[in-house]
Amino acid sequence: MTRPYTVPLIEIRREHVVVNSRFIATLAPAFSIDEARLFMARIKKEFVDATHNVPVYIIGGGNTVTEYFSDDGEPAGTSGKPALAVLRGSGLGDVVLVVTRYFGGALLGTGGLVKAYTESAQLVVSAVERGNRIEVHVMMLAIPYNLLERVRLLSARHHGEILGEDFAGDITLTIQIPVNDFEAFQHGMRELSAGRLQAEVIETRETIVKI
Repeated sequence: MTRPYTVPLIEIRREHVVVNSRFIATLAPAFSIDEARLFMARIKKEFVDATHNVPVYIIGGGNTVTEYFSDDGEPAGTSGKPALAVLRGSGLGDVVLVVTRYFGGALLGTGGLVKAYTESAQLVVSAVERGNRIEVHVMMLAIPYNLLERVRLLSARHHGEILGEDFAGDITLTIQIPVNDFEAFQHGMRELSAGRLQAEVIETRETIVKI
């Protein structure tokens, strides 16, 4: 992954009515095209009697993304494209959205449709909880008991999370630290221990940290 980016943490739904047409926007995280397609199929099945189920997604983040939209029978450019524009402007990646419409008997016109689908997408984008998808090192570190509280503070200062504490002759900690904070954490460990201790990286992976 080239750099951190923002993803939705939860599935969320909002709805509103425009000139008797009911618009239901459902947004969720999706970390692959297959996940996005499964979500789209689930929403279409849930609202099988709807007039339209307009799907859009952005998989990936930053400069490496795969995008998709469909108007699902609405006039070209009036639904999927404006909904995708909202997702692009939100800064979210790994996100899928379906805007469901139940026709209310009155034509909205091209401009009215664009406005309605834009507003529907904005409702969920503005309300969803977000997290940063970042790369982290998982580390093992053996320390004497007298350093425990100071290492806990050092870890917190560098956005780390202590995943495990094993108390024996020494304390063996399992710590997760963002890759970007790793060198600063190691420097802090050397200062705390007069150069005797440093953490050993056992795994590098991606995770999501709530904003």
